[in-house]
Amino acid sequence: MSLTSILSAEAIDNAIKDCQDPDTFCYKKFFQLCGLSQKTPQEVKDVFRILDDDDSGFIEESELKFFLQQFVPTARVLTEKEAKSFMAAADKDSDGKIGVDEFQSMILS
Repeated sequence: MSLTSILSAEAIDNAIKDCQDPDTFCYKKFFQLCGLSQKTPQEVKDVFRILDDDDSGFIEESELKFFLQQFVPTARVLTEKEAKSFMAAADKDSDGKIGVDEFQSMILS
């Protein structure tokens, strides 16, 4: 399964272009532009599994830096500030990683 089997390539490209400059990534806007916030809970879980590089069941901060590159390989790396902000917004139990339920809650809320 790939991200483009769930999200349109055009929507992904638009979302990436919107945050191509450092410190312009806004997760809420990104999820809206790429269409993820309009997907079903199951589709959001499927996207999470794709983004979970090491199949640990969590997205760690080290994986978040490369979040945009999961969507488009040539996309930029998130800045430290962006990655920390993203983690703080999603990590509701403060364990330093984002679980599938936290990811789903952040996107669908």
